Amino acid sequence: MKTSEFIAALAADPIPESVHLRRRFAAAVAVGLAGSVALYALFVGPRPDIADAAQTVRFNLKFVVALTLALPSLLLLFRLARPDARPGALALWLFAPLILLALAVVVELIVVPSSEWLPRLVGHNMRYCTTMIPMMAAPILAALIAAMRAGAPQHPAWTGALAGAVSAGIAALLYASHCPDDSPLFVATWYPIATLVCAGVGALAGRRFLAW
Repeated sequence: MKTSEFIAALAADPIPESVHLRRRFAAAVAVGLAGSVALYALFVGPRPDIADAAQTVRFNLKFVVALTLALPSLLLLFRLARPDARPGALALWLFAPLILLALAVVVELIVVPSSEWLPRLVGHNMRYCTTMIPMMAAPILAALIAAMRAGAPQHPAWTGALAGAVSAGIAALLYASHCPDDSPLFVATWYPIATLVCAGVGALAGRRFLAW
């Protein structure tokens, strides 16, 4: 039997009722998020001036960008857990956080003197940012990989990478409340690097645990 015929046969059969893939995904997000929140409470915590920071556009933009990464990625991940899945137009939403960041960076470069560009890009906590986001993403990524083993993704490595993006987006939502660097130049540089780390780990995990 050809691979394409095998995939079609799998797709024709409904997922057994005992699997409850949707429930497994919901449980994975809940369990993973609980682990991430525990790490946040132990090692991170909110920034001291969070009440004042919440009144600024730059601070709130970090949450918008993280949400526009996490939500479409999670919906697409659930879709790709099936062997007959196609990304469709939903995949285009993955460009949303990149577009938002690009626009924000352009505005920042216009309104901020060039002498401040590099200090704002480097920020204060770039190493902490690129460490803590993957650390807080780890419980979510592990839970999502475990949940997807009940499905049959056609491209395990790419699906695992997408799970890494989901986990990074959710972790960034938490970390954003601690991060003292609100400049779009900082966010557009170091948050994507942390996301790529998560996606890379997810790709390796997907290849190892989701292949069939």
